[in-house]
Amino acid sequence: MLLTSPAEPSSNRKLAWLAVAIGAYLAVLMLPTPAGLSASGQVALGLLALVVILWITECVSPAASAVLLIGGAVLGLMGKPLVAGGAPMRSAEALSVMLAGFSSSAVILVAGALFLAVALRLTGLDRRVALLVMSRVGISAARLTVGAMIVGFVLALFIPSATARVGAIIPIMVGVTVALGLPVASSLGATLMIVTAQACSIFNIAVKTGAAQNLISLNFMQSSFERTVTWGEWFVTALPLTLSMSVVLFFVSLLLLRPQVPPAEEARARLAKEVAGLGPVTPAEWRLMLVAGLLLVAWSTEGWLHPLDTTTVTLVGIALLLMPRFGVMTWAGAEKQVPWGTIVLFAAGIALGILLARTGAATWLASVTLGQLGLETRSVVAVVGALSLFSIILHLGFASATGLASTLIPIMIAFAQTLPFGPQTIFGIVMIQAYVVSFGFILPTNAPQNMLCYGTGAFTTMQFAKVGVVMTFAGLGLILLLSATIWPMMGVL
Repeated sequence: MLLTSPAEPSSNRKLAWLAVAIGAYLAVLMLPTPAGLSASGQVALGLLALVVILWITECVSPAASAVLLIGGAVLGLMGKPLVAGGAPMRSAEALSVMLAGFSSSAVILVAGALFLAVALRLTGLDRRVALLVMSRVGISAARLTVGAMIVGFVLALFIPSATARVGAIIPIMVGVTVALGLPVASSLGATLMIVTAQACSIFNIAVKTGAAQNLISLNFMQSSFERTVTWGEWFVTALPLTLSMSVVLFFVSLLLLRPQVPPAEEARARLAKEVAGLGPVTPAEWRLMLVAGLLLVAWSTEGWLHPLDTTTVTLVGIALLLMPRFGVMTWAGAEKQVPWGTIVLFAAGIALGILLARTGAATWLASVTLGQLGLETRSVVAVVGALSLFSIILHLGFASATGLASTLIPIMIAFAQTLPFGPQTIFGIVMIQAYVVSFGFILPTNAPQNMLCYGTGAFTTMQFAKVGVVMTFAGLGLILLLSATIWPMMGVL
């Protein structure tokens, strides 16, 4: 007789949470339809309950959560009209509604940018950049901290995945710490790892193409407001916030973590050896630098020197990198390293947001939650502060900023459109909330890059939270300050 081993406790927990998620979805569908909410809107809210539980507990993979979302939507929407007065949908029509997210230009942009990240990794250019920066900044606690932040910013310009960026940086930071004769869990190791994770979140705010949550937020904003934000507009608007938060991170990490650095001769020799081991810049790296530079120029001059949007420019760059002789990779070699599950999740998240908006569920949910705060009589600064605090608290339960953006931004758009402000102010309020989506500073579980750094064992949850709480309150204070001063002068609010 064959004996089967019992399932691992972790598998049992995941199965239990999956059952809870499906149960929550079914429970929402079986409730009486509230006044002001359509039957299809009730299905959308049930799907929202389903995926929030899936994303918070991570009981299934991101791609699996996307499949469950689409399948559940088709089954739930069958026989119901999408909008009031419409015809009941068949399964094919319901499926078409949920596949709308896959046709979004934002999904194409994410896929293209992930191929760019693969090119950096295949050529080794990401490692070269990180090593050169760390070897040039000098060996002291302050200089190494600045070096970690510079590396994070440079890579954020070209790598749209926080996980990929931090995955490239971690070995360098560990090497620097070990080269100084210190354990990874030393005060210096903890500082470099925490700064790497926190700086990644900060630079996610600054660079439009730096994080998937930016693109998913902009997709919803473009659909609702019928206007786009260029790469340069996003960067300039976010610049006062990201610069200020970078300065705060520098001083907070040094004051709270107090990293200690021993005499640095050995570290200099180790870093010099690592840089020398890279060898001369290869032709592939030169070609990649050329394409990356052209991309950066084209992104930053969008709508000014040329009419091409960010997605088109990115696709042209990827096409160049895939060309024979001039390119640096082949499709067969690159596709194996692209996280396709991330792309599927991204598209499904957009589909959910579209469904929430088209069925009126986002408007209804905004009215019964944010609408009860009485913000329609408050100033713009008070509205921005209240919505930002709401987002920050909600983020404590999310491990994915992409999931948070899919959930939150449609609700924010629906609520902002009920406020007695002009169109530009309403758009600016939502744009600021898109920045706040990246505020994953407090817990290691609030962002994948946090967990990567936490996995090195360099710091404790308490150390991370100590820095993160200060960063969060500082960020909230800066948002209020900028909303009252610089952003109105820039025409954002």
